[in-house]
Amino acid sequence: MTTTETDVTVTQAESPEPAPARRKREGGVLNVFSHGVLIIWAVMVVTPLLWAVMTSFKDDKSIFGSPWALPDKLHFDNWSRAWTQANMSDYFLNTILVVGGSLIGTLVLGSMAAYVLARFDFPGNRFIYYLFIGGMSFPIMLALVPLFYVVNNMGLLNTIHGLILVYIAYSLPFTVFFLTAFFRTLPTSVAEAAFVDGASHTRTFFQIMLPMAKPGLISVGIFNFLGQWNQYMLPTVLNTDPDKHVLTQGLVQLAVSQGYKGDWSGLFAGLVMAMLPVLAAYIIFQRQVVAGLTAGALK
Repeated sequence: MTTTETDVTVTQAESPEPAPARRKREGGVLNVFSHGVLIIWAVMVVTPLLWAVMTSFKDDKSIFGSPWALPDKLHFDNWSRAWTQANMSDYFLNTILVVGGSLIGTLVLGSMAAYVLARFDFPGNRFIYYLFIGGMSFPIMLALVPLFYVVNNMGLLNTIHGLILVYIAYSLPFTVFFLTAFFRTLPTSVAEAAFVDGASHTRTFFQIMLPMAKPGLISVGIFNFLGQWNQYMLPTVLNTDPDKHVLTQGLVQLAVSQGYKGDWSGLFAGLVMAMLPVLAAYIIFQRQVVAGLTAGALK
C-alpha cells in the first residue's frame, strides 16, 4: 500500500498576518501622524515668536517694506528706546516685585496647606479641600467689584503689597490642589522616622518633606509664574497708579503710544522684552516641570 504525500504550499499572501506585525504597522502610522501634528503645532507656535524677535531689530521702514526679510542690520536702539523712553524698566521692576513676592508667598502657604490636607485626617479635611477646588472654578471676573471694595477698604489699593496679596489668593486654589496630590505620593516612612527621633511637625515639614517635594514645587511654581507674569485683569482693576503699573499694563500703554507715534520697532522690542523671562524660565526648568508632573505616576 503506497501513501502519496501531498505538499501543500501556502503562499505568504494567503497566510494571516501575525498580530504583533499588524500592531507594529498601525503603531508606525500613528507615530507618523502624531509627529506630523506636533511639527505643525511647533511651526505655528515658533514662527510668530521668531518673527517678533526678528522684527524687533528692524527699523519701521523695513517692517512694512519687507516684513519677512531678515534685518539689514541689528537696530539695538529699538530696545534702548523701549527700555528708557517707554518706561519698560519701571514696569519690569514693578512686575518682578509683585510676581516674586506673590510666588514666594503662594508656594509657602500653598505647600503648608497641601501638606496638612494630604497627611492629616481631621474633621472638615475634605470640606476644606473641596473649597480650594471650588476656588479653581470660580470666575475671577465675578469677584472684581467686591474685591475692589475690599482692597480699597483695607487701604491696599494701588500698592505693590496689596497686589501681592491678591495674587497669592488668586493662585492658592490651584497650588493646594496640585501639591496635595503630590504630597500623597511621598513616602510616609521618612516622616515617621523623623517623629521617632523627636523632630517636631514644623521641622519635619521644612527640613524633610519640603525638600522631597522639590519637583512638585518647581512645577507649580512655573505655572504660577506664567499666570502671574501674564496677569492683566487684576492689576488693571486694582492698580491704577501709572507709577506702579506692571508689565502687562505697560505693554498696553506702549502699544497705544507707539501706535500713534508710528514707532512699531520700539513696540516689538518691548513685546520681546516681556516674552524673554517667560521663555527663559521654561527653558531652564523644563526638565523639572516634566519630573514634577510625572512623579505621582511613577511612584
